[in-house]
Amino acid sequence: MRNKLSLVIPVLNEEKNILPLTHKIIQNLTKIKYEIIFVDDSSTDKSRQILRELKKKYNFFRPILRNKKRDLTQSCFEGIRKSVYKNILIMDGDLQHDPKYIKKMFNIYNKYNLDIVIGSRKLLQGKNQGLSEMRRFASILLIYCFSIFKIKTNDPMSGFFLFRKQIYFKNKNFFFGRGFKILADILINSKQYLKTKDFYINFNRRFNSESKMSYKILLILILFYFFSLKKKIVN
Repeated sequence: MRNKLSLVIPVLNEEKNILPLTHKIIQNLTKIKYEIIFVDDSSTDKSRQILRELKKKYNFFRPILRNKKRDLTQSCFEGIRKSVYKNILIMDGDLQHDPKYIKKMFNIYNKYNLDIVIGSRKLLQGKNQGLSEMRRFASILLIYCFSIFKIKTNDPMSGFFLFRKQIYFKNKNFFFGRGFKILADILINSKQYLKTKDFYINFNRRFNSESKMSYKILLILILFYFFSLKKKIVN
């Protein structure tokens, strides 16, 4: 099962990116058995129509159309629960995460028998073309804040990572389970030692969509931080 992969991709109003991303995945994932699970978080554009058409075309295409309260982490969790394979790759649906890295990440994951491989951005070097200086600074600040948890990665805020599905099922009752930073939640709140490794990527500019960042998301991130900090102090 180590050569089989479930790709879980949360999307919201990504009608212009779903098709090109799907084609890039197909082009790059040769010699790997996989399924693509786009999890639509109640889009209001043509995303759902496109997903239904792709489902008819490809037997490995298994979209999930959520009608619940919007939340990226919960979208990812639902995709994980409904996935077929034991290895999960989480990535964004706006083409900022290039599918060309997936096979390389999967090879490292298998070679070193890892729990998690993280597509880490080169934040300190300032080489991420897809990030504005403000977003890069905010990411670095967040990483510094989360350094208290002794996480073994240089980019716990990444949304591009590959991991064992069993990690979710063994620890799901301990996760904060809200917001946009599912990787940090897994790394901080899992109750087991996780063997991790960074794989450095170039972060693409955003294609045909707008950032989902808002004050509400920042508030949830702050709540997540103190939730995790409280658990660390208690334990």
